[in-house]
Amino acid sequence: MPLPFLNGQTKKKRDQIIAIDLGARSTKAVHLQCKGEGCTLLRYCVIDAPIYEKSLSVELLADHLKAVYQALDTKSKYVSLAIGINDSIVRQAELPPIPADDLRLILKNNSKTYLQQELPGYVFDCHFITNRVNGAADAPKPGSGQQKAKVLVGGAKKQLTDDLQSAVRQAGLTPDQVIPGIVCPSNAFELAMPQAFNSDAVALVDIGFKSTSICLLLQGELIVSRVVNIGGDKLTQGLAEAMSISYAEAEGIKVGMPGEVQSNLEPLLTPLGRELRASIDFFEHQQDRTIGQVYVSGGSARSEFIMKTLETEMAVPCKSWSPVSSLQLALPPAQASEIEQIGPQLTIAVGTAAAAL
Repeated sequence: MPLPFLNGQTKKKRDQIIAIDLGARSTKAVHLQCKGEGCTLLRYCVIDAPIYEKSLSVELLADHLKAVYQALDTKSKYVSLAIGINDSIVRQAELPPIPADDLRLILKNNSKTYLQQELPGYVFDCHFITNRVNGAADAPKPGSGQQKAKVLVGGAKKQLTDDLQSAVRQAGLTPDQVIPGIVCPSNAFELAMPQAFNSDAVALVDIGFKSTSICLLLQGELIVSRVVNIGGDKLTQGLAEAMSISYAEAEGIKVGMPGEVQSNLEPLLTPLGRELRASIDFFEHQQDRTIGQVYVSGGSARSEFIMKTLETEMAVPCKSWSPVSSLQLALPPAQASEIEQIGPQLTIAVGTAAAAL
């Protein structure tokens, strides 16, 4: 399910792409190449995000992107960027069955009518929702008698997308797409587990630094997406306060999980599990379908205790997954030895690449 929102201009699919997840604490990037039926992971990197007080300037971001490019050690120039929940919106809407270019113009001029929110200065992109259960086509044809179509809408401020493109160019690279990060786990999951993606009702949970996203899919379509403002940072900070240790120490033991840490971490995980369960309840009531599996990604997914606690709270089997599990690997030896541990953190970056390839 490629969802290249906020683009609308790039029609040509690439055979190689650099995809960058601009996270709150760290930037994750991958260099992917696709030939024929298979995709190969050529390089990846995880580096600290730039520190800034108010807003990230074009110049500072350009310098950061140069550092990412150097860390990847590649000659490819095309770059796709994933932006966070505070910088983008993703909504479902019912819109006229007309070409996507016309829909963008309608949304630009009538966002409140269709999205229930005034969004001045935004750019939009659209993806017609396939009703795979009933076998309907991607988008109704004009003149078919159908007045409205279900559409997934992505949007971001035009100034932001312009600044991102300027920063990419200043870094000596070529901007390809800008994508809301919340749709990227779905793209990565389709690439990694196509059978489950196309046939099951599943939940994808990505535990980030500041927040956790949940995407609920039914036979390949994103039905519900939600963000919970509890992430790895809150878990680490709460653990540090409860145990009277430093943040760095708490971060180090959070995933390793000595036995004495569990009693301090469980109360921090319970609210997250309950919020995620509420999203699942909403989906199951709306769709009359039961979620059979929750797939969890992000650095915290490496913790067996975190997985078990979330499973207990959501009352659904949980398992960690890696977006690189189905990729061919052509990594340098040092990266190849670490990819199993790093893989779950690359979900957004791989999903960004999947939309472009």
